[in-house]
Amino acid sequence: MIFAPDYQAHCYWQDDSASPPAGPETLPTAVDVLIIGSGYTGLAAARETALAGRSTLVVDAGPVAGGCSSRNGGQVAFSFKPSHATLMAQHGRAVADGIYREGLAANAALAALARDEGLDFDWRPCGGFLGAHTRRHFDALVRTFASQVPEFAEPFEIVPKHRLAEAIDSPLYQGGVIVTSDASVHPARLASALYARAVAAGAVVVGHCRAQAITRVADGFMVHTARGLVRAAQVLVATNGYTDSLSTWHRRRVVPIGSYIIATELLDPALVARLIPAARNICDTRRVVVYVRSSPDGRRILFGGRASAAETDVTRCAPVMHKMMREMFPALTNVGVSRAWMGFVGFTFDNMPHLGGKDGLYHCLGYCGQGVPLATYYGAHIGRRMVDRHAAPSALEGLAFPRRPYYHGRPWFVPLAVQTYRLMDWFKL
Repeated sequence: MIFAPDYQAHCYWQDDSASPPAGPETLPTAVDVLIIGSGYTGLAAARETALAGRSTLVVDAGPVAGGCSSRNGGQVAFSFKPSHATLMAQHGRAVADGIYREGLAANAALAALARDEGLDFDWRPCGGFLGAHTRRHFDALVRTFASQVPEFAEPFEIVPKHRLAEAIDSPLYQGGVIVTSDASVHPARLASALYARAVAAGAVVVGHCRAQAITRVADGFMVHTARGLVRAAQVLVATNGYTDSLSTWHRRRVVPIGSYIIATELLDPALVARLIPAARNICDTRRVVVYVRSSPDGRRILFGGRASAAETDVTRCAPVMHKMMREMFPALTNVGVSRAWMGFVGFTFDNMPHLGGKDGLYHCLGYCGQGVPLATYYGAHIGRRMVDRHAAPSALEGLAFPRRPYYHGRPWFVPLAVQTYRLMDWFKL
């Protein structure tokens, strides 16, 4: 059995979270700030610019917050892929330290939205488990966590294979590491909360209104949209995995990767608690990444990852995801899929997010699968920078935003890379 009787090609998070409204039909003819993209980045930035008294318009080609911001796995972890040593070798100690401080600050800022501002997006400091696919991977994990830079060290607990059931009921791993500082959120509720904050500050947010061209004029920009022209003094490109031909400069630097998620049918909560003790987030050391968690009500397993070498229909991918899930959890072999959906994640060639601006045109994007804390944090940061040139810069500002001569916006090389990584995982390399 693959599909449950109630199966829908529909995002599970939208079952209990209303989407933000599409906004007014008529656009203003001129604004101080126009933001393209209504995900976490655009909404967080819009609040800052609106609070500063700047007339702010956010437009999105699809539904408001309808991209990956409301469709992701809702996992929160330390978010920079390059190691501190790698960053230090590339950019020096001061930049490496600054980037790592911001990674910790992003998680803390998200927690503060729930704790101090009372925003309801199901913030849970549940911790995470990183499973080792091979004994060699386990040894490397132990070395990595044991050699963390003290100032930026994440609290962790080594889980050898004989204690694996404390972290996950799966035959797939040779041990792993519990990271106690990880957390989870309800991504659609987080998007709705950020939307409400932006609108309360005075921003106007409009969905189903594609930005079609940006033309520089004497006093700023003329943005051509599906609903007419808007003159703007400043423009922010906040499209991440949905970056298109609107700006070829950004499109050549961001690679959209489809990420697929399935939700099981309703399960016995005792089974879910046995499979994933303490409702921790789960990921592992394989190159084709998977990310797994229990649903907030503890009655489903949500299983995400790269289901296909090329983008395809979620219903066609659901059996592949189901196979991957039952390899991790044989107890779910006869459990059906109730929901399946996907979203596009924005990757960069240096595995780093990038933000900055010149002459009124700004960007903030490329979170490489870690957009829940980073997009919220850096969205607010770029918004403050747009209205206050004396605001403290990010450690990321000024770093080169690399592109490749063979890439022009169509990720033709991704299927080959995925197949190669699958083979490496199969042979446990």
